[in-house]
Amino acid sequence: MRRTGDTHPVDRHVGQAVRLRRKVLGVSQQALAERLGLTFQQVQKYETGANRISASALHGIAQALAVPVSAFFDGLPAAPARDGGDDEAMGRALVTRMLTAPGGVALAAAWLDLPPGPLRVRLARLAEAVAEVLRAHRAPVA
Repeated sequence: MRRTGDTHPVDRHVGQAVRLRRKVLGVSQQALAERLGLTFQQVQKYETGANRISASALHGIAQALAVPVSAFFDGLPAAPARDGGDDEAMGRALVTRMLTAPGGVALAAAWLDLPPGPLRVRLARLAEAVAEVLRAHRAPVA
C-alpha cells in the first residue's frame, strides 16, 4: 500500500503521457478540463499522478486528445528491471520528463530545427555544464 503523499509510478507515467499529448496538441489544461467537465486543477492532479485517473476519465481524456487509451501506457515497463538498468525504459522516462517540463516541447522543436553537427554538440555541452554547476550548488554540504 502506498503512503499518503506518494505517487504510484504507473499513475505518474500515465499522467505524464497525458500531459505530453496535451502539450503536443497545444491544448491548455483549462481547455482539456472544459472538454471533460472538470476543473483545470483536477487535470493538473491527473498529470502529476497526485490523483489516479479512473477508467472512464482516461477514456474521456483519450477521446479529447484523439489518441487510443493504450497510448498513455506506451513505454511503461511490464516489470521493474532485475538489474535496475533498463536503459531503454530510463531513456523513454527521461524524454517524457524533458518534454513535459515547462518549455520542453519548444526546446525539442528548436533542437530539431538545428542541423546535426558542431552547433548541437556545443549547445549540449553548454546545457550539461550549466546543469553540473546547478547540481553542485544544490548538493548538501557535509
